[in-house]
Amino acid sequence: MGQRMLRVSKLVKREISELLHTRYRSESVYITISDVEVSSDLRNARVYFSVVGDSERAASAGRFLKAESRELRRMLGKRIVLKYLPNLSFVYDKALERGVHLNALIDEFGFDEESV
Repeated sequence: MGQRMLRVSKLVKREISELLHTRYRSESVYITISDVEVSSDLRNARVYFSVVGDSERAASAGRFLKAESRELRRMLGKRIVLKYLPNLSFVYDKALERGVHLNALIDEFGFDEESV
């Protein structure tokens, strides 16, 4: 990933996180932006999010983000200056679920830090 792509990814991640937690405080209380991948032409961004809670809360957050994606992009355009503002697509990040599942497996089989 090029330096510009990396800088734009970090900037978009920071600004979307801030927008969610200031503008949409009640709706986004359980949503965390975990990563942003920007295409090489900087016209598209895949925004990965995770949610604290069950799968219903994750589905609800996905619907919310999809419904608000145009408004988020508009507000993002007011906060950052780029030649091309990326189109946002939101993707649920299952890394948190996998981590919880792995911890449960480790606990189930009785592994501790000393035996590993």
